[in-house]
Amino acid sequence: MLALLSLTAAIVVCAETDEVLPRIGRAPAFTLTTQDGARLSLHDLRGKVVAVTFIYASCADTCPILTAKMAALQTRLGADFSRGVFFVSITVDPERDTPSALRHYAHGHGADLRGWVFLTGAPAEIREVAKRYGIYYKKLARGDVDHTFLTSLVDSSGMLRVQYLGVRFDPDEMLRDLQSLVREIQAPGAARSSR
Repeated sequence: MLALLSLTAAIVVCAETDEVLPRIGRAPAFTLTTQDGARLSLHDLRGKVVAVTFIYASCADTCPILTAKMAALQTRLGADFSRGVFFVSITVDPERDTPSALRHYAHGHGADLRGWVFLTGAPAEIREVAKRYGIYYKKLARGDVDHTFLTSLVDSSGMLRVQYLGVRFDPDEMLRDLQSLVREIQAPGAARSSR
């Protein structure tokens, strides 16, 4: 599964040409704790397009860049955000990222919590989810967390469709891909026939 995930970073079909995005496989399931202390699973979001990222709240460099890109995308999605598209940010620093710390991070970065959730859990839970999504992370002596930046798009039926490696992905491309997956929700017959 990890080899498959790492190879998929380069597999993106342009949504502008009305081609169907590839179906990589079933997205890894998870059940974690939200910034409000509730338990949430990927299955709970079935019926929506989900963008899954990995961050940590005390990150001072790359995580804020990724979160800012996602915040700009939430605005650009307009009415599709929260109704058809949902963002999930999972911490890689569960020892420090309590629900309260994640709630503070979300508010500080302009996250609309009607369509964006920040998740934490026990260290073993986070380690397992990260591994299944192809995320490497290691806590450094000074407290920072070195980790892979991989954003995964999951369609409304729970299939992993696209992955973006790093934080320098083109937000226009991600917007087109998200909109393409939303169109599949609106035309479910077309999505089923392309499987």
